[in-house]
Amino acid sequence: MAERFGGKYSPQSPSPAAGGPALPPVLAPVLPRGLWRATALFLSAFLFLIPAFGDDPRDMLLGLAAGGCLILSAWLTREGLRAEAAYASRKLARRPALPRKALGAVLTGAALALGGVIADQGLVYPVLYALVGAALHLGAFGLDPMADKGMEGIDAFQTGRVANAVAEGEAYLKGMQDAILRARDRSLERRVDQFAAAARSLFRTVEADPGDLTAARKYLSIYLMGARDATVKFADHYAQTQDASARADYEALLTDLETTFAQKTTAFLSNNRTDLDVEIAVLRDRLKLDH
Repeated sequence: MAERFGGKYSPQSPSPAAGGPALPPVLAPVLPRGLWRATALFLSAFLFLIPAFGDDPRDMLLGLAAGGCLILSAWLTREGLRAEAAYASRKLARRPALPRKALGAVLTGAALALGGVIADQGLVYPVLYALVGAALHLGAFGLDPMADKGMEGIDAFQTGRVANAVAEGEAYLKGMQDAILRARDRSLERRVDQFAAAARSLFRTVEADPGDLTAARKYLSIYLMGARDATVKFADHYAQTQDASARADYEALLTDLETTFAQKTTAFLSNNRTDLDVEIAVLRDRLKLDH
């Protein structure tokens, strides 16, 4: 009979033994919704691009412009959906600086207006096409988030510093996830994804209550920079040697780093700078040894 996998890193694995370090809750990522619609919008550009090469110069230029508008609209819309997913995953979030989905709607309307011009349908119909196209785009994808979330009564400078710290941490996590691809091992990729999810749970804690943000940012920088550098070195080494010992050491490092999350979160919220500075020094030495 088939048996459900319940290994150490399985989401259904048993909780750690009493007295052991508690792992932080692993948050399910908020995935962008409607990406397939953005792909369909991109493909629709070829309805203008392909016929354009059989037309006279005027219509060819207008057809290329219409197709280009749809391609740019699809790209902006896709990025807008990703920005919206990131906004939804955070307790504190600023509205996107660039309303990408709204701009995508404008470009979709412009593409359909150009199509009306190509068909020589006067002025009224291209304008109607533009309005209908923009409305359909907004109906399919919606508007961008139009207001900051969870920032009422919070100092704007402090929230800006939190946002910068989280963005820096996300860049380190992206570097880890890109680097581990070179190892060509799906289980290691999933292991790094789990680590990234645990790190993001700490991001959400810092966003909700920054505490001593200077110490938190210092810890996150050392923590994630060291983890990224270790991942880069391990992936290059493992891709060439398939060294099982190096793999075990790397997974042990990730586990050790993960199990400190709950303790560090408590230190951030209690502003216990002395203990936190000691932990930072220990972490720095550990990462040097693991390199």
